[in-house]
This record gives sequence, C-alpha cells and structure tokens, in this order.
Amino acid sequence: MAGTRPLTTLPIRSYRHKPSKPLPRSNSGPLYTRRFPPFQQRTSPARTFVSSPFETDVQSLAASRTLSYRAADLYKVIADVEAYSSFVPFCKDSRITKWSQPDTEGKRWPQEAEVLVGWSGIEERLASRIYCVPGKVLEAVGGEARKSIPDEKIPHHTATNDVSNNATDTSLFKHLLTTWTLRAFPYKPPPPSGTPQEANASRPAKEQTEVNLAIEFQFSNPVYSAMSKAVAPKIASVMIEAFERRASDVLGQPQGGASESGGREHQPGGDSPELQPHGVVGAREP
Repeated sequence: MAGTRPLTTLPIRSYRHKPSKPLPRSNSGPLYTRRFPPFQQRTSPARTFVSSPFETDVQSLAASRTLSYRAADLYKVIADVEAYSSFVPFCKDSRITKWSQPDTEGKRWPQEAEVLVGWSGIEERLASRIYCVPGKVLEAVGGEARKSIPDEKIPHHTATNDVSNNATDTSLFKHLLTTWTLRAFPYKPPPPSGTPQEANASRPAKEQTEVNLAIEFQFSNPVYSAMSKAVAPKIASVMIEAFERRASDVLGQPQGGASESGGREHQPGGDSPELQPHGVVGAREP
C-alpha cells in the first residue's frame, strides 16, 4: 500500500532488563525460610473478677466470764436449747429435734436442734448438730463445719451416726461452730482483817466456774455477711451476757457459798428446783 512501510523495515530497539538491587537475606537462611521458635501457649492464673467480691471468710469470736455457780448447774442452762428463744439475742424460736442416747448417768442430751434467727426484718431457720460432754463442753455444729470433740468423749452421741439432712443445711451458714467450755474451780476469798487463821480454814470454798464461748462462722450469702459486719464483733459478748442473766433468773443471785446458789441449798449431785430431769433446764423429752 502506498504510504506504508514494510514491518521488517521498522527500527528494532533493544531493551535490556536492568537487574534490581538484591533483596536482603537473613542470617539464618534464604528469604521466607527464617525459622521462628515454636508457638508456646502461656498459662496464667485465672482471675476471678466476679466471684471474689462475693466470697465470705470464716470469722472467729470469743468471750469469757467467771460466774459464782456450780459448773453442773450452768451447763444445764446452756444445754436448755428449747429456752433459747426466751433470752438469746436474735433467736425467735428454738426446738430440739433429736435426743442422744443415755449417757453413763442415764441422762439424754440434745443431739439436733433448730432455731429461728432474725434481724433487720430477715428471718432464717438454722439447724445444728449438738455434742455434749456433760458439765464440761457443749458444741453446736452447722453447715460444713466438723465437731472438735473426740468420739470417745461422747459415746452417747456417736452410738448412732445417722445425721438428718436438715442438720447439714448450708443455706444460712456455710460454716458454724459454737463451743461452750466450762471449768470449775473452788475459790476461798482472803479472810477479813483480824480473823484468826483457824476460823478461815473452816470456811467453805466459794463455787466458781470459768465459762468460755468461742464462735466460728461463715455466711453462705455475702449479703448477710455484709449486714453482720457492724454487730458481729459484739455477738459473743452479748450471748454470754444473756446466758449470765439467764443463770441468775434460773439459779438465783450468787451469794458465794460452796453449797449455795442464790440462797437455794444444793445437795452434792442434786438439781436446782428449776432444773428438770434429763440434764436440761425445763426440757421436754419427746
């Protein structure tokens, strides 16, 4: 065709590829072959963001008194569970649901009990297992707590090991251990000035008993735990004072005689007029 040039006559230009700068290589090998340490899963302690504010701790309280009564009489006041609602703070109802086997003297003691407690408009029923070493120790156990008294000291309780389901209820307390310990010791006060030594030697010793109350408790509900913070430190002292007033009402005002308790004569091993059989003040055995 006119005006066109053959393709073969077009100028041919030569294009050379200019090599680019070499890519960097790692010291450990060629590109993309660098070896990394294998993945290691780290484990860290679980952080309880939600549960920790709601956990409750075991709290301990204690109080003691020295009272001028016989240990045996005071013990019967403490073991009178059915009377608790009439003098124990926060206790609105109390009853014995199970009795022990007879002890070596033929007396039966509370083995399981229920009390209705209430404060600030809240009421809860509490079930407890009770273990009695007559005249010396009484222990009330609730929730997941375990008794501290050896079995050989309470054969009248351990003769039957069956425990009611309600006696291990943890709805109110996850852990509750209440221990009363009594220690009797005679005390002879010093004679008045000018009293002959012989006259003082003939004076009877004064009956006294050291009463110790120890309470360990842990609420199941953190709300109850928070509500009790203000009154919890005073509970042990308030309770032992309530039992001291109860002893005065039942046994009379102490007057210091070895054979006296508020003016009432006590025969050795005998009971006060208000003390009923079976080792419990006013108790009604089923």
